[in-house]
Amino acid sequence: MAYVEATLDQALTRAGDGAFVISGDGRIVLWNRAAEKILGYSSRDVLGRQCCDVFVGRDENDNRLCYQGCHVQTLVKMAEPIQTFDMHTQNKAGKPVWLNISILVSPSNGKNGPMTVHLFRDVTATRELLALVHERLSAPAPGTITPEAASTLTRRELEVLRLMAGGTNTASAAEKLHVSPATIRNHVQNIFGKLGVHSRLEAVAYATKHRML
Repeated sequence: MAYVEATLDQALTRAGDGAFVISGDGRIVLWNRAAEKILGYSSRDVLGRQCCDVFVGRDENDNRLCYQGCHVQTLVKMAEPIQTFDMHTQNKAGKPVWLNISILVSPSNGKNGPMTVHLFRDVTATRELLALVHERLSAPAPGTITPEAASTLTRRELEVLRLMAGGTNTASAAEKLHVSPATIRNHVQNIFGKLGVHSRLEAVAYATKHRML
């Protein structure tokens, strides 16, 4: 058994995924280099601490996943299989991170019960990409205007916004719409205020995102 445990420790230490092991009472007893690279915590920072105090993880609905006697520990004690899951946490610097976590359970080890191996990898970029795709798929069809924008911008302001998107400057816009440059500048300031932006570039970006052009 001692040989098996030593071999497991070596394998986890060299693993490409982040890996840590907790004892039956929830304290971290092993922390590999990949875990340090992903989250910034050294083994000195975490060994002996409660797993839930280090991770304070939450699911995508902001429900807390990490606490003493958590769902994972309950399933381990019941000898039930544990499915891979995603968890939102922070690294040592406070930067938000999404982790995908897999659980392995070793045989019972004395009075503290079985040791639980957590393997994890950083899936933040994947989660952000999926969120972006979901946002794009749920966006209004091209040529439609969001109700909020339609109720705030006047017809003339929309005309000015379209000219801005085309790169038309104040003087040219005034000529095309047969108004004074001062009137165009007033329309531009009204557009900024209604869209909550501070520049022509931001206004065009907002309009493009919300399919207003």
